[in-house]
Amino acid sequence: MATNTGAPPSAIPADDLRRKLVVQNADEAAHVGLVGDTYTILLSGTDTAGQFCLIDMHVPPGGGPPPHRHDFEETFVLLEGELQATFRGETQTARAGDTIHIPANAPHQFHNSSAKPVRMLCICSPAGQEEFFKEVGTAVATRTAAPPKLDEAQQATFIRKVIELTPKYRTELLKEAR
Repeated sequence: MATNTGAPPSAIPADDLRRKLVVQNADEAAHVGLVGDTYTILLSGTDTAGQFCLIDMHVPPGGGPPPHRHDFEETFVLLEGELQATFRGETQTARAGDTIHIPANAPHQFHNSSAKPVRMLCICSPAGQEEFFKEVGTAVATRTAAPPKLDEAQQATFIRKVIELTPKYRTELLKEAR
């Protein structure tokens, strides 16, 4: 028998008791080396019901991905260092304390042109980018461990794999960040 409390029904769905609290220690998370950077997956889509992923990024001097775009939102919070962010062909310098938001589908890239490493948190919404990183990257031991250097043949294999997988992960590589 229902009781009438006088309160209107809630517009918020009931708590999903299948979902659990996640406490992730960065030292114990998955560390993936990719394009000279190291990405530590703090929260995956499995942890957030697909809503977003959270990645701790260590970008050494000279690091950063090539120009690209994808159909999901991406936000970076710079914790240490500075980098060049190119968005639709315009480059700006972002420093520790800054937040960068990249709208879905927009051409962009970031590059560490400084002499010191950059550390930033990356949020992708919805989740999925972390799975791309795991599939194309190489497992490394720590949050700051450099990925192994690739010889010419390994680099060619890596590039073929990335090109093959970008459509699956809703990403497109570009010649420049227009």
